[in-house]
Amino acid sequence: MERCFPTASILETTSVLTARRCASPCNHFRAECKNTKQTRCCGGSRVTAERNAEGTAGKDGFAGFDPKSVEPYIVKDPESLAVNLARAMEQLGKAASAWLAPRESGQKSDVFSEPVTDMVKTLSKVSEYWLSDPRRTLEAQTHLMGSFFEIWSRTLHRMSGDVEAAEPTALQRNDKRFTDEDWVKNPFFDFIRQAYFVTSDWAERMVEDAEGLDDHTKHKAAFYVRQVSSALSPTNFVTTNPQLYRETVASNGANLVKGMQMFAEDVAAGRGDLKLRQTDTSKFAIGENIAITPGKVIAQSDVCQVLQYEATTETVLKRPLLICPPWINKFYVLDLNPQKSFIKWAVDQGHTVFVISWVNPDERHATKDWEAYAREGIGFALDIVEQATGEREVDAIGYCVGGTLLAATLALHAAEGDDRIRSATLFTTQVDFTHAGDLKVFVDEDQIRQIEQNMSVTGYLDGSKMATAFNMLRASELIWPYFVNNYLKGQDPLPFDLLYWNSDSTRMPAANHSFYLRNCYLENKLSKGEMMLAGRKVSLGDVKIPIYNLATKEDHIAPPRSVFLGSSSFGGKVTYVLSGSGHIAGVVNPPDKGKYQFWTGGAPKGDFDDWFKAAKETPGSWWPHWHQWIEKLDKRRVPARKPGGPLNSLEEAPGSYVRARA
Repeated sequence: MERCFPTASILETTSVLTARRCASPCNHFRAECKNTKQTRCCGGSRVTAERNAEGTAGKDGFAGFDPKSVEPYIVKDPESLAVNLARAMEQLGKAASAWLAPRESGQKSDVFSEPVTDMVKTLSKVSEYWLSDPRRTLEAQTHLMGSFFEIWSRTLHRMSGDVEAAEPTALQRNDKRFTDEDWVKNPFFDFIRQAYFVTSDWAERMVEDAEGLDDHTKHKAAFYVRQVSSALSPTNFVTTNPQLYRETVASNGANLVKGMQMFAEDVAAGRGDLKLRQTDTSKFAIGENIAITPGKVIAQSDVCQVLQYEATTETVLKRPLLICPPWINKFYVLDLNPQKSFIKWAVDQGHTVFVISWVNPDERHATKDWEAYAREGIGFALDIVEQATGEREVDAIGYCVGGTLLAATLALHAAEGDDRIRSATLFTTQVDFTHAGDLKVFVDEDQIRQIEQNMSVTGYLDGSKMATAFNMLRASELIWPYFVNNYLKGQDPLPFDLLYWNSDSTRMPAANHSFYLRNCYLENKLSKGEMMLAGRKVSLGDVKIPIYNLATKEDHIAPPRSVFLGSSSFGGKVTYVLSGSGHIAGVVNPPDKGKYQFWTGGAPKGDFDDWFKAAKETPGSWWPHWHQWIEKLDKRRVPARKPGGPLNSLEEAPGSYVRARA
């Protein structure tokens, strides 16, 4: 027969072709053109999709595909679309100008090539393994091409109405990026979705099966492959994402105009770097609707302010509570709002709460190392607590790297005979970095040396660098969804206090950060008893006080297995508790929400999996369990204390240090 239609995409041909099995023994397909009603046998070389204009798409196949379903993908006003695309390009030009300006003036120099160079060097080692042997090369290529042919064959069968041709379990995923129904119903997008899963799985397998690579190189290669896969997901592009495609056609590209305008604004806000907005920051103000628990700043040093919160009970526990938060982020993650605030909840239970608010450092703090943070931070705060309350003994909490610093300070205090801290609670804290997770990807001698060289110019690590590293650990959740919603859909992000806190990044002093990377992530000296502080080796084995060691089940920064292993480093009794959720939500989990759960069990010894199997699961928050643990150690109470006691307050909480923006 004559061809009565031009070569077209699946989206176009589905409206004009119907495929049926030949009645003849050849068992091929014959295509009927709805324009001429002519048919021809494909001869096994070309197969088109079966379409039924009166039906709807099935769950697992395309039989009954409605040609009208492609109408949302057809441009109806090409002139308006062309105008808006030109306007979008104009906004993109503004973004390029904002990117270039600080580089042309010499205010900013690019270091983008450094991580790219490391990625290329790492992945080339994987490629070298597969390309060094022609048989391995053929095996890898055959596996990938075979998977593509399977997708093609399965698609053809489903288009012909073969409902038995369901996709394999490996491709049936609960992936939030692919929730739009056209990822399955539409043959074009369904093919792209399957091809993406197959290709990304194949790339990950190439890393897993590569032999002769050391563990660190293989870990980095797997991480980089995941980053590339996340970036190249078809959900990140207008023409391969059905929802984006439809919205662009429906608005004639107005979404791209708004998105590129936001993109230009975010590059300008980042002073030449993209500052990805994850929330509407205009809806929050520190001290007004976030971090509002009443209290006073009662002292400050070069590296921190010390806050004391007002009591809400007539009596309080005799031992004050000192919280040492991470300096990588700001302390008010524990005081987001009255409903979520751990600080307010602790005050309401009768704790006299003190918090260290770290300075947002600049070039003046370049030489402030871990000893400075231990002495001028924790040590200084302990002095202030005693002056404000008259109490020498305290309970202490450390969160994340703040907990690591607290643990190291406890070891130093043990060596020096300082016993003021009588118990320590560690939130998602690593002291042994053997199983430190994907952050170890960024830590090897070459990368640390490069970081140190960059920090030597300014005296600190810019907060955006660490924020980007944390976001990359969960790029599919913390980077690309916001990229799509902001810049391709043109949607303003919703206000969310936790994401506001997450975007409020801090700088890190050069000496402090270098010490942390080398002594913890690179050489794991704290758990080995080899860390040097104040001119002496310190050992966690000398720490005999009770430890409440909280891990979170889905933590990507301080994995629960890593926290569990670190428990064995201490010389005293350790109560290991595993909370549901992740690094933040697993900690900031008020009891009245009734969310998640926590596990308790025996001593954290042996294998983590064995401990978890035998552990007791309790629904809800771990906060009350922790408070009971504190009261068992010392439940004596005294009349409520006034913030500062004999000390004059400097300003209202949350203070000025926390308001400084990076």
